[in-house]
Amino acid sequence: PQIWAWKESRVNIIKRSVDKMLVILPFEKDFYAKWDVQVEYVGHPLIEVVENAQSLTSQLNPFNLSPLNQHNIIALLPGSREQEVAKKLPMMLQASRAFPDHQFIIAKAPSLEDSFYEPFLQAYPNVRAIRNKTYELLMQAKAALVTSGTATLETALFGVPEVVCYKGSAISYQIARRLVKVKYISLVNLIMNKEVVKELIQDQLTPENIERELRVILTDPERKRQLHEDYTRLRNLLRKGGAASSNAAKSIYAFLHHGSAISSPVA
Repeated sequence: PQIWAWKESRVNIIKRSVDKMLVILPFEKDFYAKWDVQVEYVGHPLIEVVENAQSLTSQLNPFNLSPLNQHNIIALLPGSREQEVAKKLPMMLQASRAFPDHQFIIAKAPSLEDSFYEPFLQAYPNVRAIRNKTYELLMQAKAALVTSGTATLETALFGVPEVVCYKGSAISYQIARRLVKVKYISLVNLIMNKEVVKELIQDQLTPENIERELRVILTDPERKRQLHEDYTRLRNLLRKGGAASSNAAKSIYAFLHHGSAISSPVA
């Protein structure tokens, strides 16, 4: 539960019900510790998932693109719900017109039918869409436009420069502003506690702003260098000295056998 983001009082339910918390975001450890909840940070499981995907995929050109476009792919990850895709994808597509020498590819959500995407793509014959190949897309992408959520972290772990895009209804956004206490909407920035990737939120999300920020991460050498350094720090922070699944298993084993507060996994 993201109680560090909103409705913090829910931590009292956790204190009554949970003997030990194993958390996957580094800042969660300090959050629960201040409430006297026994907590251990074990690393993030996405590290393993992404690294396994990278080792298993060997195709150099999985989308059968021309040699030119094959090295100029821009990934579009507009979300998984109809409402959010309908708000963000049109602006992403409008921005694509400013980059005729790049191949834009949409990663379709498993929950949405192909027919849902067709009206958006009618005016963009040069934009492609794929299904069930999001990781393959990220491994080939030169940059990405990504809606907020886990996808922002996945994109960063693949080392892809990204612009985070978010736009909700005016009412829901105003409610969220009053309830949510965090400074950023992307997991990348939340974990690093600074703006590593640019966030275009609500009224800031326009085709013009998307075009500008995308051009920066495609062409500015200093911006690319800084992103590379921050992504490296992010991966090291989430790795926590080993695989999250192994760290969690060792911690659970130690807790069940000793029933004591063990801060580090046993060998």
